[in-house]
Amino acid sequence: MHYFHYKDGDLYCEEAPIVTIADSVGTPFYLYSHKTLVRHFKAFDSAFEKVRHLVCYSVKANSNLALLRIFVKLGAGLDVVSGGELFRALKSGVDPKKVVFSGVGKTEEEIEYALNSGILMFNAESSQELARIDEIAGRLGTRAPVAIRVNPDIDPKTHPYIATGLRENKFGIDFNLSMKEYIFANGLPHIEIIGVDCHIGSQLIELQPFVEALRRVKELIHVLGQRGIGIQYLDLGGGLGITYKDEVPPHPTEYANAIVEEASDLDYTLIFEPGRVIVGNAGILVSRVLYTKETGEKNFVIIDAGMNDLIRPSLYGSFQGILPVAKGEEEEIVADVVGPICESGDFIAKDRRMPKFKPGDLMAVMSAGAYGFSMSSNYNARPKVCEVLARGDRFHLIRERESYDDLIRGERIPDFLE
Repeated sequence: MHYFHYKDGDLYCEEAPIVTIADSVGTPFYLYSHKTLVRHFKAFDSAFEKVRHLVCYSVKANSNLALLRIFVKLGAGLDVVSGGELFRALKSGVDPKKVVFSGVGKTEEEIEYALNSGILMFNAESSQELARIDEIAGRLGTRAPVAIRVNPDIDPKTHPYIATGLRENKFGIDFNLSMKEYIFANGLPHIEIIGVDCHIGSQLIELQPFVEALRRVKELIHVLGQRGIGIQYLDLGGGLGITYKDEVPPHPTEYANAIVEEASDLDYTLIFEPGRVIVGNAGILVSRVLYTKETGEKNFVIIDAGMNDLIRPSLYGSFQGILPVAKGEEEEIVADVVGPICESGDFIAKDRRMPKFKPGDLMAVMSAGAYGFSMSSNYNARPKVCEVLARGDRFHLIRERESYDDLIRGERIPDFLE
């Protein structure tokens, strides 16, 4: 459910006409619906209201401070994977004791920053990382709260680039070796084991992989208890999918019912790290048509947004819905929507039936709230676009469009080249 809708042929975000926003801020830009963001977070959080839990929104999905602040005010914790994301999390006003630090490659500086900030816990992913955290915690005169991320070798049935729970993936510790790692960690003087972590992938549209992963983790928890290694938190990660085209993912309530039933015999605080399911359908990318071109083989619609602004179609071959901001009576054609980047992989849609756009028309690229701006770049020296938050009939600029000067900030020409 989202609040992008047509009124008299014009596309609105909540009660704000998108054409008016475009006229004010220029194109391209990301646009988010406040009402949708709140609705999606509450739907997920309330689904687990009968059990002790903490929803740590996954900052990597969309890290804009305004969005983080929305979730923090609703009681969310945050899941971070870098020092930069931790910095953003703290700037959003989150309680550090609601921050989980995940990720396979934490640096010394990041670990020290997190310990000094007083986060809830690290999700550790290797023996060497455990040893590094222990050494740094000892140097700081503290104990580091840690969960170990175990890899249950469950096929999440998603795109291979966003599958994280198989034995061949770089994430986590092999399930069959996890007990050895827990025993190792339990012997480290500056490590406090408080949890078990498991995350199997992203954009999952079936419940069974989640349930199977939980069952495997329960086996580990049982053995940990027998060894006298008690835990307080069971972090089940994120991964619940959304509708981009014709997917029918489970509703958060269905997901919660399946998890709560399987975890009914566990007395731990459950941690969840949803990202895409909260923000994915709450945001769109608005672009303007620059040109159209017909060849003997193809119709092309060339827009002012490119793969540097939204890389998911190029990277994953993902589907993003295409809607006109102003509906007309134009005929439909089959066309590729492409951007201005000097790469053949620069496309938003291929061989898609769509209205016959003409130069100057506005186009809405749907379901772009997750892994849109957060994966954008300055490739081809293109300034990053602005971000806008609509609430009711008003809209707010929550990130300024970059300037050309921003592109060279921090660069220096050495004296010998003067």
